[in-house]
Amino acid sequence: MTYQVLDARWLSPNVKRLRVRAPHVTHNCKPGQFVIVRALVDGERIPLTIADSDRAAGTIVLIVQVVGATTKALCALEAGQAILDVAGPLGKPTEIHPVRHAVLVGGGVGTAVIYPQAKALRDAGARVSAVVGGRTKPFVILEEELGRVCDDVFPCTDDGSHGFHGFVSDRLKRLIAGADVPVDLVLAAGPVAMMSAVAEVTRPLAIHTVASLNPIMVDGTGMCGGCRVTCGGHVKFACVDGPEFDAHLVDFKELTDRLTAYRAFENCAMERSA
Repeated sequence: MTYQVLDARWLSPNVKRLRVRAPHVTHNCKPGQFVIVRALVDGERIPLTIADSDRAAGTIVLIVQVVGATTKALCALEAGQAILDVAGPLGKPTEIHPVRHAVLVGGGVGTAVIYPQAKALRDAGARVSAVVGGRTKPFVILEEELGRVCDDVFPCTDDGSHGFHGFVSDRLKRLIAGADVPVDLVLAAGPVAMMSAVAEVTRPLAIHTVASLNPIMVDGTGMCGGCRVTCGGHVKFACVDGPEFDAHLVDFKELTDRLTAYRAFENCAMERSA
């Protein structure tokens, strides 16, 4: 069985949105979960967040950033082509509880994680704000889509070309300080350094903060050990115990050190696929 790509479009110069027919995934999927995808017969299996789903149509949305050989192959797909394998849903869903004001922070392709969370929190009655960032304006994704499900959306760019000039963590700090409805939940998804910075903004304020550790997953099954994370002094695996954890308990320094271990292998794979 293959999984047909119904439509494909670029969201930014290196990020593509794929709508894929995968009815078995839509039957049970919830915000925060992911699928394991294999693009080629001899390709690696990679985890991708379920950015959206339509149970009636039997479709899911995957948002893929070109990072290595496999993501390059996925982003080359066009409507009418197919993905070889889509397994899921996997991982523990986001815990949605009644809150007054939730702020979702998305960095780059991590914004794909916060979109379904925003819809679920809105449906639960929360005020929902989103802070989304990218290097420059073209790299800020899903701003329009989030605008339809959030009360406020605050774009940020490193170079000031769109929205707030600076990091999402700095915009979050300003949002918390000026919020008319107190912020009692922050969800963060994006680069590890970004999530670490968000945790340090909310830590002194004792605001419950959750980090989605999708960026550290490798095979998504717990077998490889690559997504090992120390959380509250205990070793966890992001793919089977998460991917979401209390950001104030995560050892982000350890994560940062481990992520560099695969860089040389990925560079070699990209060179072979060129």
